[in-house]
Amino acid sequence: MVKIVVLLFIIMNIVGYFIMKVDKEKAKKNEYRISEKNLWLIAFFFGALGMMIGMQTFRHKTKHLQFKIGLPVLALIEVIVGQYILNLLS
Repeated sequence: MVKIVVLLFIIMNIVGYFIMKVDKEKAKKNEYRISEKNLWLIAFFFGALGMMIGMQTFRHKTKHLQFKIGLPVLALIEVIVGQYILNLLS
């Protein structure tokens, strides 16, 4: 069970990272963008750390205060909750 939780955490963060890349590329091409609601859904479901790293790597959403502050706070909360869950399972 622990391996599944860790695997899901890793997958969601990889998804979060690449979703920031995709949205940045769409922004450059003036294409239809990924909604902020969907970005936050991915972040909320344990993808915040990956999105935060993607935000810095691709320089995307860095001027938006809700992302600039919200993603690091959410990532910290998710790491703490994830550690708590792992402690319960082991």
